[in-house]
Amino acid sequence: MAIRLQLIGGGRMGEALLGGLLTGGWAQPGELAVVETISDRRAELTNRFPDVVVAQHPVERADAVLAVKPNDAAAAGTRLRAAGVARVLSIAAGITTAALQAVLDDGARVIRAMPNTPALVGAGAAAIAAGSHATDEDLVWASGILEAVGTVEVCDETMLDAVTGLSGSGPAYVFWLAESLMAAGVEVGLSSDMADALTRQTILGAARLLVESGELPADLRAAVTSPGGTTARGIAELEARGAADAFIAAVRVATERSRELGKP
Repeated sequence: MAIRLQLIGGGRMGEALLGGLLTGGWAQPGELAVVETISDRRAELTNRFPDVVVAQHPVERADAVLAVKPNDAAAAGTRLRAAGVARVLSIAAGITTAALQAVLDDGARVIRAMPNTPALVGAGAAAIAAGSHATDEDLVWASGILEAVGTVEVCDETMLDAVTGLSGSGPAYVFWLAESLMAAGVEVGLSSDMADALTRQTILGAARLLVESGELPADLRAAVTSPGGTTARGIAELEARGAADAFIAAVRVATERSRELGKP
């Protein structure tokens, strides 16, 4: 059975994509490969995915997902070039399509993506952008891969830094909010276990309501904010302390940092 796709890098995101592709029926196990340089990690992946090819070196001419750390992207690209790989979906943070195309063969079709960590549970949010040689068909191909672990938006590559600042870093902002809510619950008298359980379910429930209702966040907030009530008092305190401005600033500086990391 020919290899349809190889994942270069068997870390958490690579493993998440592999699991999603198999669960979603995108490919059969024998059509997928994982290329991992660390021997202990190869053994772990072989044990978990016994019918998937787990290798130390890239498979010749097979489409690839580049799922390595940014510092390893150039070396991985050189290995892909030696293997004659012509189409690559890169999830290496901050590495531009132009930088990858310079390492790969002339005419290589590169699609760059910014996924996020909820892909580990099949609830990721990703944006993709085409390199200069990539076609609409290549974008459809890349979308199909990432849709195995979440949702996908198509954008211009110049927007990927902003995507990084919002959805790439966004899960950490939510986790930070969860930490704060848990600490607040304990401060007002709840046990740590109860504060933990209530916070997790509150964030999950609010997220589901936001997505499944299709309503605007402002409308959902207004619906639970009775004049003079407890929620109104809490929202007023958040506004007085500049919470909205703080989140806007967080997205802005994360976007700026992404631009810095992408510079040669």
